[in-house]
Amino acid sequence: MAVSDLSIYQDKQVAFLTQHGKQILLQNRIENALGCQLVHSDAYDTDQLGTFTGEVVRQGSQYDAAKSKAMIGMRLTGLSIGMGSEGAFGPDPFVGFTSWNSEVVLWVDQALGIEVQGFAQGPAINFQRSIKTLDELKHFVIEADFPTHALNVRPDQSASLGGHKGLRDIDALIQAFESARAQSLNGAVVIENDLRAFSNPTRQALIQNATDDLIRKLLCACPQCAMPGFSLKKKKLGLPCRLCARATQLAVGEIWCCRSCSYESLKSVNQGELADPSRCDYCNP
Repeated sequence: MAVSDLSIYQDKQVAFLTQHGKQILLQNRIENALGCQLVHSDAYDTDQLGTFTGEVVRQGSQYDAAKSKAMIGMRLTGLSIGMGSEGAFGPDPFVGFTSWNSEVVLWVDQALGIEVQGFAQGPAINFQRSIKTLDELKHFVIEADFPTHALNVRPDQSASLGGHKGLRDIDALIQAFESARAQSLNGAVVIENDLRAFSNPTRQALIQNATDDLIRKLLCACPQCAMPGFSLKKKKLGLPCRLCARATQLAVGEIWCCRSCSYESLKSVNQGELADPSRCDYCNP
C-alpha cells in the first residue's frame, strides 16, 4: 500500500478534548508520527456525553460520542482538525464470560473532508460487587487489582448518592466504604473499578493501541485519490477446508477501502493454503 504524504500535517494544530488525562497517552505518539501539534482542551465537561457509572447515559454509539468530542474540541479551539476518544465495556465477543473493553480514537479533518478511526479491543479490568463487610472488601481489592486500578464506592440503592470515585488509597477506601454502608438502606455497598482513563491502566494501554491503529491508517494513502486513511474494511471469508474442501470462516482476502472517494481494493491472503479441519464447521461442527 502507498504511504501517505503526511507533510500536510507538519506543524498543524490538532484539537483534542478530554478531561480524563488521555492527552498524556496520545500526544507523543501523534506528534512524532505526523509532525503535528496536539492542542489539549478541557473546557467542556465530557461527562455530559455519558458516564460509566450511569449518572449520564451515553446517547448514540461509541463512534457518535468520539465524533462529538472531536467536533466540540474543534469548536472550542477554532481548529479544523480534531480528535475524539471513546471507550466502551461489555462481555467478551468469544464466550461472553469476561469483561471486554473496546476503544475508538477518531481523527476528523474538516479541510480534507475525511474521518479516520483507530480501534483496539481486549480484556478489561472491570469488576463490580455488592458487599457488606470489610472482609469482602479485602478480597475484592485483590481481584480488582487495587491500587493500580482505582475504585469507586457508592451505597447499593443509588447510582450517585454519597458516591466516591477514583480511590487509590486503602485508608480512603475503607472510609468511603464505611460512609456508603451507613447511607445504604440494606447495609450493602457497590464497589467497582473506576473505568475513567486516568484511573484504569489496562484501558490506557488499549487507548494507546487504538492510537497506533489510527496512525497506521493515516500513514496509508488511497491508491486512487491519495487521501490518508486507506484501510481494511472487511475480510472475504471462504478458505477451503483441507479435508472436505468446503468453505470455512477463515479469510481468503481483505477488502480495503478509502473513506474519502470510496475506492475499494481486494487483497488476497492465505494464498495456496488450506484450512485445518478443526476450523471447519462441517468437519468440526
